[in-house]
Amino acid sequence: MTQQAAALQTYNNELVKCIEDLCSKREELNRQIKLEEEEKDRLQHDIRVLSEKLSRVNESLAQRLVARTTFDRTIAETEAAYTKILESSQSLLSVLKQEAGNLSKATEPRRKDH
Repeated sequence: MTQQAAALQTYNNELVKCIEDLCSKREELNRQIKLEEEEKDRLQHDIRVLSEKLSRVNESLAQRLVARTTFDRTIAETEAAYTKILESSQSLLSVLKQEAGNLSKATEPRRKDH
């Protein structure tokens, strides 16, 4: 019986050692899980922060695009109006020169033709 008791004690010691090894591995796994959960939480926080930032940038960009479109339209309208003013000024100058020429002819002393 002592041989059986010794064998049983050996089996018992091995069983306890296996259980302790499994517990140790589980503790290491729990430590790794905790680290990954913390990393996950940090990443989710970063994603929220970046998503909010992206939203603000998109809003700002949309406003700036509208402002640029307004600038483009205002510049185009102003350039068109300026072109019309130049054309009108050119026409006015032409008419003025013609009238000045006519007035000069009208005010010249008449030559007497005999």
